Amino acid sequence: MSLPPEKASELKQIIHQQLVKMDVHGRIREVLAETIREELAPEHQQLSTEDLIKALRQRGIIDDVMKELKFVTDVNEKERTSAPKPSTHFVDREPPVLQKTNIDPTRRYLYLQVLGGKAFLEHLQEPEPLPGQICSTFTLCLHFRNQRFRSKPVPCACEPDFHDGFLLEVHKDSLGDGSKMVDATTMLSICDPVHMVLIKTDTFGETTLVASYFLEWRSVLAAENGITNVAVELLGVGTESKVSVGILNIRLEMYPQLNKTLSPEITNTQFALERQKTAEKERLFLVYAKQWWREYLQIRPTHNVRLVKIFAQDENGVNRPVCSYIRPLRAGRLLDTPRQAARFVSVLGYERAPVIGGGGGKQEQWCTLLAFLCRNKGDCEDHANLLCSLLLGFGLEAFVCVGTKAKGVPHTWVMTCGTDGTITFWESLTGHRYIHRPINPDDPPLVEQPKPLYPYRTIGCIFNHQKFLGNCQPSDAVEVCVFHLHDESKWKPMSGEAIKSVCSPGTTSSVPPFPPLCASTIDAAVTSNELELQLRILVSEHRKDLGLSTVWDDHLSYLLSPALAAYELERTTSISAGNEEFQDAVRRAVPDGHTFKGFPIHFVYRNARRAFATCLRSPFCEEIICCRGDQVRLAVRVRVFTYPESACAVWIMFACKYRSVL
Repeated sequence: MSLPPEKASELKQIIHQQLVKMDVHGRIREVLAETIREELAPEHQQLSTEDLIKALRQRGIIDDVMKELKFVTDVNEKERTSAPKPSTHFVDREPPVLQKTNIDPTRRYLYLQVLGGKAFLEHLQEPEPLPGQICSTFTLCLHFRNQRFRSKPVPCACEPDFHDGFLLEVHKDSLGDGSKMVDATTMLSICDPVHMVLIKTDTFGETTLVASYFLEWRSVLAAENGITNVAVELLGVGTESKVSVGILNIRLEMYPQLNKTLSPEITNTQFALERQKTAEKERLFLVYAKQWWREYLQIRPTHNVRLVKIFAQDENGVNRPVCSYIRPLRAGRLLDTPRQAARFVSVLGYERAPVIGGGGGKQEQWCTLLAFLCRNKGDCEDHANLLCSLLLGFGLEAFVCVGTKAKGVPHTWVMTCGTDGTITFWESLTGHRYIHRPINPDDPPLVEQPKPLYPYRTIGCIFNHQKFLGNCQPSDAVEVCVFHLHDESKWKPMSGEAIKSVCSPGTTSSVPPFPPLCASTIDAAVTSNELELQLRILVSEHRKDLGLSTVWDDHLSYLLSPALAAYELERTTSISAGNEEFQDAVRRAVPDGHTFKGFPIHFVYRNARRAFATCLRSPFCEEIICCRGDQVRLAVRVRVFTYPESACAVWIMFACKYRSVL
C-alpha cells in the first residue's frame, strides 16, 4: 500500500509527536547503555540493529508504543465517544493533530503556497535563533473573497523560512449554473486580488507593518498544468513605500485542474482593460473633485484653511478617495451592539504612523482594514474608519468627521444622526459618546448656552461610503455647527454618483475588498491567571528589594473580581452596576481597626512587566504595592476581556489591608 506524500508526512508527524510525548528516545538510550554494559563482550565490539530491537522488545517498549499509536478512522466517532469536559478550566497542552479539510467537488480552489523568502536585507546580520530562544518573527496574513488566513510565525531572517499552504475558494458568490464547474473564462472576470500583509512581531510582542501587497492570482489561468511560480517583491510602507523589503516565492495551483487553460494574450488583455477602466474612472473623479474644490473656495476664500480631506494615502502611498475607506461592516455574532463595537475599536492599540527625522510633522497613513486588523493598532483615522463601518453595519447613519482637537491638532472621530435629529459624537480611541447641542451665536447674552463636553474644536468635512459633505457654515467651530445635512447653504455635498463610480465594491481594482472580522483566539481565563501569577512574582520581588515580606490574601483577591467586571461593563454600556455588593463584601473581609486600599488600572496589552512598571509610576498604586504596617495583606486580581481580532481589555486591581496603628 503506497500513501501520497502529504499523507505520509502527516502520518510521520503524528508518530513523531507520540514518540516525543512518551519520551521513547530517552528510554531507547537507557536500554542501549544497559545492553552495552551487560551483553557486549570484549571480543564483540559491534552491536547490530537486530540486537537493539530484541532488547527493546524484551523490555516491552515497542508494545507500549504500538498501544499508544491509535489510528482513528472516523473523526465524528471520536467526537461522539469523547468524555464531556470537566467544569474546571484547564488548557490542553498536547500538540494539535492535523485535520483534513473538506473540499467541495463543485467548487474551484486556488492553492497558494509560500515557499520561503529571500533578500530581506534588514535582517542580514541577524544571528540564528538558539532553540527555545524568543526572537522576532514574521507572520503573513491573507484575505481573499471573505476568507482570511494566517501563516505560522517564522523567525526574522534574510531568508525567512516560510512554508505554508492556503486553500482559497475562488467561486464563493453562488454555485453557478447548477452543479456546473466554473470555467477559466468566468474566473477571469473575478478581479478580487489576494491581499497579503506581512507583520513583524518583536520579542516584546509589539507588532510592525512590514509590507502590504495585492497579488494578481489570475496569471495561473494561463499557466500550463494550472500551476505557476511567482516571485513577489514586497515594498515597504509609508515613507518607505518605494523601497524593497524582500521577495516571497509563491506557487499558485488550481484545484481541480482546469480542462482548458486560457492563452496569456487573453489574460494580459483583460488586465490591461481593467487598468484602463480604473484609470479612466479615477481621472474623471479627480477632474470632478478639482471642480468641486474650486466651487467650495468661491463660497468663502477662508475655506482653504479648513480640513476638507477628499483623498488620503494608504500604507502603500496610493492616493485614494476617503469614501473608499468606509463600507458597512457586519460583525456577525462577534459584536452584539453599536456600543460594544465602539468598545472593541477603542481597545485596538493607538499608534501614530512613524516619521523619519524630527520636526514633529505627522506622517499621513490611512491603513487598509486588513493591515489595521492584522497589526492590531493604528492611527485615529484607522479607528474612526472601522467604527464608522461597524455603526453603518448596525443600521445607523454614521459619518467620519475630519477636524481638530485642542491646540489645532488634526483629528478624526465618528458622528451618528438619529431619526429625531439627535447628533452623537463617538470618540473611536476611547469609546466615549457625546450628545451635540449647538450654541446659537445670535442668542442674547443672558440665554444659558450648553457647555460642550467633547474635545473637538473645528470640523471641516464629514463622509461615509456614499456621501461627502464640506462644511460651508460661517464658522467651522464644532460648538456652533448645525448638522442639517440636506441644507446646501451649510454643507456642500459631492455628487453621490461620482463617489459611487470610484468607491463602491468592485467598481475599480484599486479599492480593496473589506475582510470579515475574526473571533478572538485568546483564552480569557488562562491569560488572566498567567498575568496574575506574573504580577504576584513581580510584586514579591519588588517588596523583597525594599526589605519587605509579602503575604497574599487569596480570598480578598477573589473579591476584587466583581469590581473589574463592573468597570468593563461601564466602559461598554455607560451603566454602572454591582458596586453595592462589592463594597459590602470588602467590608466583611476587612476586620474592624483595619484599612483597605484598592487601585484599578486598565491596559490594552498583555505584558505583565510593562503593566507593572506603569502601575509603579502612579503614587496611589505604589503606596499599595510598597505598603508597610502591621498585618499587611496584599491582593491582586487580573481580568482579561476578549474582543474580535484577539484584541483585549485588561483590568488589574491591586489592593491591601492592614491594621491601622494610630
